[in-house]
Amino acid sequence: MYVVTGATGNTGRLVAETLLAKGKRVRVIGRSVQNLQSLVEKGAEAFVGSVADSSATLRAFQGAQAAYLMIPPSYTAQDFRAYQNEVGSAYSSAIRQAGVPFVVNLSSVGAQLSRGAGPISGLYDVEQQLSRLDGLNVVHLRAAYFMENFFFGLDLIRSQGIIGTPLRGDLPIPMIATRDIAQVAAELLLQLDFSGHLTKELLGQRDISMHEATRIIGKAIGKEGLAYVQFPYEQAEQAMLAMGFSQDVSRSLNEMDQALNEERVQPLENRSPANTTPTSFEQFAESFAAVYRGREGAKATGV
Repeated sequence: MYVVTGATGNTGRLVAETLLAKGKRVRVIGRSVQNLQSLVEKGAEAFVGSVADSSATLRAFQGAQAAYLMIPPSYTAQDFRAYQNEVGSAYSSAIRQAGVPFVVNLSSVGAQLSRGAGPISGLYDVEQQLSRLDGLNVVHLRAAYFMENFFFGLDLIRSQGIIGTPLRGDLPIPMIATRDIAQVAAELLLQLDFSGHLTKELLGQRDISMHEATRIIGKAIGKEGLAYVQFPYEQAEQAMLAMGFSQDVSRSLNEMDQALNEERVQPLENRSPANTTPTSFEQFAESFAAVYRGREGAKATGV
């Protein structure tokens, strides 16, 4: 039995689908049975509950040989690091009590930083909680900046014809497609040939700057003049608050971007075939363009 948390998200869903396609028993955790239905139709067992609920998480982990862990986003959390620790504690307690021997844990490049890196420093806490468990074999997947983060900018492209974040436009950073994270996680779970407490960085196909990423997206969506704008942290915080993010989540995400800008969030590994993944930003941009055109079409027709 495999347990997959965040099963309706970008990585969890693909991990679950890959395991199911291999004929494995999979229990998927989510907050509503409706969102899990497509996985149930493929053979998964649904478990509805909050991963922050330690008693529910223990029930979900009973009988599992391995688990895929991630911290589901909670953009309205009043104290985001406390929320991350609450979920991490629920995971650790459930793994210990249920005797789960194998875990693949989604973390982040930079998770060696115990402070000053926003949500990444919260993932440091979660790594530490899991690594304190005797007898657990765990791989912490320290993934790079998600290419899918650019989907947050769809409305900004439509309304102002720009892409904007607080990140420096000229700073090359490793970027990864979430499907590549899911592929690596699923392979580890299928093989279960790791032991001890390990970290593995996933650095995407190459390092890329926001200026270059914006040019590639602009070309893919037919807006070759698409510009990148670096927003002041204060302006970015106000924009996140307007989107419904809590004050603390907005502050925390700004802190992460500042840590990236100051080049404190850095991979510990040199780039190699072992940590380089196949999906290029150009390939992601084609997927981005399909979503962009689809939403444009829906908006134009009033759907």
